[in-house]
Amino acid sequence: MTSNRSTMLEKTRLADSGSIREANYTFFWQGLPQDDPRQHGVGFAVRNSLIPAIEPSTGGSERILTLRLSTSTGFVNVLCIYAPTLCATPEVRDQFYEALDETISRNPNTEGLCLRGDFNARVGADCDSWPSCLGRQDRGKMNENGQRLLELCCHHGLCVTNTFFKCKGRHKLDLVITRRADLRNVLHTRRFHSADCDTDYSLVGCKVRLTAKKILRSKKKGLPRINTCRFNDPESSRCFQTTFSAKVDTSSFSATDIDNRWHHLRDAIYTSALTAFRKKGRRNADWYETHWDEMQPASEAKNQVLLAYKQNSCASTRNALNTACSKAQQTERRCASVYWLNLCSRIQTAVDSGTAVGMYAGIKTGTCAIPIKTAPLKSRAGEVIIDQGKQLECWLEHYLELYATQNEVTDAALDDSLPIMEELDNPPSAEELGKAIDCLSCWRGAGRDGIPSEVLKSGKPALLRPLHELLCLCWEKDHVTRDMRNANIVILYKNKGDRSDCNNYCGISLLSVVGKVFARVVLRRVQSLASRVYPDLRLGQQKRTLQPPGEEGRMPPPPKTAPDGQVLPRGHAQHSLLQRRSIRRLPCEQRRKSVSSR
Repeated sequence: MTSNRSTMLEKTRLADSGSIREANYTFFWQGLPQDDPRQHGVGFAVRNSLIPAIEPSTGGSERILTLRLSTSTGFVNVLCIYAPTLCATPEVRDQFYEALDETISRNPNTEGLCLRGDFNARVGADCDSWPSCLGRQDRGKMNENGQRLLELCCHHGLCVTNTFFKCKGRHKLDLVITRRADLRNVLHTRRFHSADCDTDYSLVGCKVRLTAKKILRSKKKGLPRINTCRFNDPESSRCFQTTFSAKVDTSSFSATDIDNRWHHLRDAIYTSALTAFRKKGRRNADWYETHWDEMQPASEAKNQVLLAYKQNSCASTRNALNTACSKAQQTERRCASVYWLNLCSRIQTAVDSGTAVGMYAGIKTGTCAIPIKTAPLKSRAGEVIIDQGKQLECWLEHYLELYATQNEVTDAALDDSLPIMEELDNPPSAEELGKAIDCLSCWRGAGRDGIPSEVLKSGKPALLRPLHELLCLCWEKDHVTRDMRNANIVILYKNKGDRSDCNNYCGISLLSVVGKVFARVVLRRVQSLASRVYPDLRLGQQKRTLQPPGEEGRMPPPPKTAPDGQVLPRGHAQHSLLQRRSIRRLPCEQRRKSVSSR
């Protein structure tokens, strides 16, 4: 793979397991639990173009992590390894090699296999004793870990590719191992001394002749998000209204063609909003990318001096390397300090001006990407589900139990003796629709159509008439389009319990904003029936459910009584605030006398 790359990471020192997606790479890791010391861990850095062709590991340890890659010739299983050192106890090393042997045995012989990582082993140069495992380009002697590793390779038909290619350097601890039959696909394995990783290890690279298989996903690509920060700009709002008025034309649709009318209206709203308010930009660059003009020359100068030191290790090159490292460190600290001071200043300015969106955006920039911790989904029987189709069936079964329940209707609700309110059959007015748009909450997630609530509130003068016509047609024909009813369910972990259990996740339904507006218009009609249909005991609860918090939706508190038993008027307090504070400061005995005297 020349253009598509995957990198093995050791000593990640990250707790649990998870992933982070960056601009070019996605990082997967596996470490020790949160409460244990973070002494070691393994991970992958996979290029984002390879993500559709991989299957991340559903189970692993802090020393062995598996990644399954789909190629044009079949599957290839890539293992990231971090073996114990010679200082570890024999029990720990035995346990590691037993786990590694079990992991290799689970992979079929028909699939490719590649082991990469820090084996902490010296395999030596005795290719005559190990002809199937070693080449003729290694040097040094074999240690105990190397003996164990070669025995494992001989048992499974593996070979150490580092020993088949000529390369300068000292002893090698980071190895790339593959099947002997697949050695022809390995183009080169070498160490790069010029790569500065700030460690005593050199970067090991391996070129393999593989072509990632293109996997066609049925999932459609999401719509670009509209920049909601520009809705307060009057010029952008006028541009949106003008563009929308020029694009929308519902005269060619019949009165019964509600779906096509809505599709035309939806596309006109979205494209006009995207033109006027623009697409939401990417996240802000980190401090290194922001100060690239200063950091890039300092890093290049340091790398050149480091390469000269590795080629000729002497006192002069060592002093030059120390000087270059000192200058690079000074530049790094200065750039990082300027970046964080500017970010803190932007956050403080947003706080002082009352801009909550800018404040939270700055905090999100400072905290960087949030790790996505994953765990294999389990069925009710406790079996790990790997197939994506079965995982969807498991989620479907879980949410059907939550939402597809039959509600019990009391006989009182079906009583025909109540007078008929014929005014509720009248079509909704434009005033009702306008009030429903004004009640929309801002900064909420959009539905499948990608239209946020800010678009409707900003372009209300131009959108009110076509939306009202569509609402009246839905009212008369008793038909609501599927886009307004269906929702995108976003699954969020509750931060407690087992991640493999569906019950420890909550689902947030992202509905169409236009569908929310229509539902709110109907809700106001239903509220007038609530006091007649529901019993008196549930009236207060129903009002709190249907109405925003206020005086009308609260149950009246019990009347207050004076010490002599008389009912005090509403709003009267037996003790003022200052009196209550002064009573609290008194000793216990005086406090009782003060309260009893009142």
